[in-house]
Amino acid sequence: MMKIQFKLFFLIAFLIIGCESADNSNNVKAVRFDLPEIQESGVLRAITVYSATSYFIFKGRPMGFEFELLSRLSDDLGLDLVMVIAKDADELFTMLNSGHGDMVAASLTITKDRTEKVNFTEHHTITRQVLVQNKPSDWRNMKLHEIENLLIRNPIDLIGKKVHVRKGSSYYTRLLNLSDEIGGDIEIVEVPGNVTTEHLIKRVAEGEIKFTVSDENIALINQAYYPILDVKTAVSFPQRTAWVIRKNSPLLLKAVNEWLIDVKKTTDYYVIYNKYFKNRRAFRTRMESEYSSIGGGKISKFDDYIRSYADSIGWDWKLIASLIYQESQFRPKVKSWAGAVGLMQLLPSTAKHYGAKNVYNPQENVLAGTNYLKWLDTYWEEIEEPEERVKFVLASYNCGYNHIEDARRLTDKYDGDPNTWDENVADFVIKLSDEEYYNDEVVNFGYCRGEEPVAYVEEILDRYQHYAKLIE
Repeated sequence: MMKIQFKLFFLIAFLIIGCESADNSNNVKAVRFDLPEIQESGVLRAITVYSATSYFIFKGRPMGFEFELLSRLSDDLGLDLVMVIAKDADELFTMLNSGHGDMVAASLTITKDRTEKVNFTEHHTITRQVLVQNKPSDWRNMKLHEIENLLIRNPIDLIGKKVHVRKGSSYYTRLLNLSDEIGGDIEIVEVPGNVTTEHLIKRVAEGEIKFTVSDENIALINQAYYPILDVKTAVSFPQRTAWVIRKNSPLLLKAVNEWLIDVKKTTDYYVIYNKYFKNRRAFRTRMESEYSSIGGGKISKFDDYIRSYADSIGWDWKLIASLIYQESQFRPKVKSWAGAVGLMQLLPSTAKHYGAKNVYNPQENVLAGTNYLKWLDTYWEEIEEPEERVKFVLASYNCGYNHIEDARRLTDKYDGDPNTWDENVADFVIKLSDEEYYNDEVVNFGYCRGEEPVAYVEEILDRYQHYAKLIE
């Protein structure tokens, strides 16, 4: 059986970058793809960063400040959202102008140099750059003035000191300017563009390097995880952070700005911001959790079972994990109103037929569920394209293959393609809740609440895209 791997419309990367990213896009001519073209495509492609605040997976759910706002923006624009992960800090604007995405959503600092290359949206936050340094190792046993005497509080004291930052970052530019302002050289140590600000902060906390620079909101939230850090010394004036749009996309810029102006008036916006930049306990929990793409890199405690049985049917295990999240949110004891039980929400009779003696046992439940998926995959083998067939399998898992067969017959009757899901069979699955269609002579199994299986397929595949990007 061919292993199912969807053609994901994003760049997969496992190295992350920070919110101050820059680029080397001077020689890249910007593609023309403004709001009308985006609306015609039906997809908003947002270039973002994989980090503990912007975009990550936690307990099976995609999360992040940028992700949550982008999800609301795309919904309000009537578009599907595709997240595009940047691998290198120096390539953000290059990716944007070459057409890998429609916007950059990474809370970049607005600078004069950058505004010559791209347009910035209405700002999200006002922050400042701060020096990240360690307190003395025994700081808990010291008096405050003793600690203060050992820390850099005046930027002049950075003369001759090594500070690690990325060359393409706004931090690098700021340190160059600061050297001029204080009349002495700061030894700026350049790090590659695929090294994150958060990674540099970690290296400071662990004593590998002495200093780095970060936006204050990121530094403060990381201090919750590394209490030895001191982030009180400012090295810049207040600065604005915002999203980025191509110079030749004025209609998209206008739409995003209007949306941001409205959403920033809502409580919801500040709830989202506080969740990722103010709630120190939640941040620490996510950083320490096994079930975070930032922390332990697991989706659930059942990953090993899912991996094992996914191999037996030739599916990517993360796709089955997405299905299980949809069914039970990884709760092995949950029981539905219809009597479906366990991780994969199987009826006891179905579970027994496909190999589970104890339907509440997570391993046996996953075994039976994947065996049932394998049977459905074989049932739909006439649909030759694996990426297409999986949609029929998922829909059948949700509402039964008989209703899907009814929808295929309707699709064929009305001159559609019965082997294609989107805009063909899916449309007629929805119409099976309409009396005109479920009473049609080609329909054998009657009424179906069709919006449910169609949404089921879409949500599982959407979540799978996030898993595939962020989980190894």
